Amino acid sequence: ETLAIPQSVIFANPRRKVDWLTDKMRARDFTVSATHGDMDQNTRDIIMREFRSGSSRVLITTDLLARGIDVQQVSLVINFDLPTQPENYLHRIGRSGRFGRKGVAINFVTKDDERLLQDVQRFYQTVIEELPSNVADLI
Repeated sequence: ETLAIPQSVIFANPRRKVDWLTDKMRARDFTVSATHGDMDQNTRDIIMREFRSGSSRVLITTDLLARGIDVQQVSLVINFDLPTQPENYLHRIGRSGRFGRKGVAINFVTKDDERLLQDVQRFYQTVIEELPSNVADLI
């Protein structure tokens, strides 16, 4: 089954992984943009303009943009890597479903990430559910 997603943000750690994931997705013909702290401000501004205009549908970034991305069409946030600081989790997932729209956050969690996931759950006093089979209905 295929999901139609207007725009999405993928968070990865560290900057090298942002570049690696961007290269992998472009090699598979995905139109993606990437931004992180090693880029100068002018370059980041250009990338954000392209993303806001919709010419790029996927933005891969670090926690640099966990706050302040207000793009109406973002309906999906993917945590390719969980944040190393639990308080950044809410800022990351808050990038989807803005302006009263539906939004979903998906976390990729490996065995090595279980402690980070527990830290996030403890910090927010919540349980993060496994991905439901009806995810298409949520977007």
